[in-house]
Amino acid sequence: MYESFLSLDHTTQALLATLFTWFMTAAGAGVVFFVKDVNPKFMDANLGFAAGVMIAASFWSLLAPSIEMSEHLGQIPWLMAAFGFMSGGVFMRIIDKFLPHLHPSLSMDKKEGVKTSWQRSTLLVLAITLHNFPEGLAVGVAFGAVAADLPSATIGGAIALAIGIGLQNFPEGAAVSLPLRREGLSKKKSFSLGQASGIVEPIAGVIGAMFAIYMQEFLPFALSFAAGAMIFVVVEELIPESQKNYKHIDTVTLATMVGFSVMMILDVALG
Repeated sequence: MYESFLSLDHTTQALLATLFTWFMTAAGAGVVFFVKDVNPKFMDANLGFAAGVMIAASFWSLLAPSIEMSEHLGQIPWLMAAFGFMSGGVFMRIIDKFLPHLHPSLSMDKKEGVKTSWQRSTLLVLAITLHNFPEGLAVGVAFGAVAADLPSATIGGAIALAIGIGLQNFPEGAAVSLPLRREGLSKKKSFSLGQASGIVEPIAGVIGAMFAIYMQEFLPFALSFAAGAMIFVVVEELIPESQKNYKHIDTVTLATMVGFSVMMILDVALG
């Protein structure tokens, strides 16, 4: 099976990899069929784990290869990395400002983006969808970068990134479906909306792969852009959300470190 995967073109590989990350979101949302609620401490620790994975992925799988590729292409490494990184953050800030959404732990009067009459369930799904876009983009760019045949881009590293993103997508799916279930939606409806938040990842993955393949001179920018977008999500949402209960901070901090270590091990071992 692994050999068959390697024989595919890199865009198809990116599609399959992001379908896996979407599946993990759906698996997390599927928790709603078995429980109505999860211990808040456990959920906070899972969000901390997700933050650690994304932080590690941003450096090991995206920024470091971006810097190496910049050197290989004769660019100024620090300039391209910094410009792409900040561009990713600014892009996410613009989307965050205008796209109507609501973070799971907040009441309707705390919704963000332009004013809308959309239901709470729709706003919750959009919040997670907003966060999933840079993850799918990162995986797609990583697979597309392999097509450039640069030393710093490896198929193992791209697979490691997809696995890491998939692992942290599990609690994100549950973070949508469980609150919806508590608010009275049926299990089936809660699951459907929870898994729907991951649909954007295959779309973003294919876009990222095609961009990387056909505009290879911009690969360093694309990698650092994805890193900046992911760090924005971590700092703006995952860390504050995971530490909203002061009593859980130590546990969440350790879970974040575990997530970082897991992603680092995956990238170094497979990349």
